[in-house]
Amino acid sequence: MEIYGYRVPAAAALIVWVVIWEIVGRFDLLLMFPPFTEVLASLPDVIGTPSFAEAARITVVSYLAGLALAIVVGIGIGLLMGLVKRADQILNMWVNIFLSAPLSALVPVIMILFGMGSPTVVATVFMFAVWIIALDTRAGVLHASPSLLEMGRAFGASRGQRLKLILLSALPEILAGIRLGVIRGVKGVVIGQLLVSIIGVGALFSLYSQNFLMAHFWALILILFAFALSLAELINRLEARVEYYAGSRS
Repeated sequence: MEIYGYRVPAAAALIVWVVIWEIVGRFDLLLMFPPFTEVLASLPDVIGTPSFAEAARITVVSYLAGLALAIVVGIGIGLLMGLVKRADQILNMWVNIFLSAPLSALVPVIMILFGMGSPTVVATVFMFAVWIIALDTRAGVLHASPSLLEMGRAFGASRGQRLKLILLSALPEILAGIRLGVIRGVKGVVIGQLLVSIIGVGALFSLYSQNFLMAHFWALILILFAFALSLAELINRLEARVEYYAGSRS
């Protein structure tokens, strides 16, 4: 990012928002926004409690289970859509509907199917993450290099080996879908724990909001943001390592 010819790091935008947040908090313009420095000061109080450790354990287990299921199913659906035209005609509309639909409204339905507790949270994470992974996998399969596949047939590659070639060729798009699914999954785990199963971080959000501990509330949000962005950055670095696959299709 450049301003008046000077290169400014993208993170500088965060500093601007932090300053605005601090000013709003200091002047008590909004009850829900304590000063940013107060939020930072409350981080040790939030992280150091036994309730946070237990909430983090429940949340991470539910999140990773739902995300792993979304990755496996999403890649499978995307491969099917990309390889079988008839399946793409049937599934494409439904995948796009679920991707754009307000999935929060479906959480009570998920609760009826899976009951109260962690299974509902796992299903919610799955629903939030799977569709973007499926669509990006489909895009990667459709953009697989025809010459690469033709070479596989010419050298007598088996069906499984040709499928491996397609997966490797689609890997950049698959990783992009997983990166987006990671972020959407964090949203799903919080919504699932807040709306249906008051467990994990959902229970802490409820506790802090009911007792007007807004600094602790926002500190917990910062922790979740840091968790989601860290996972997304790890996948982004992995994307950079396999970028040469995309180059072979240009």
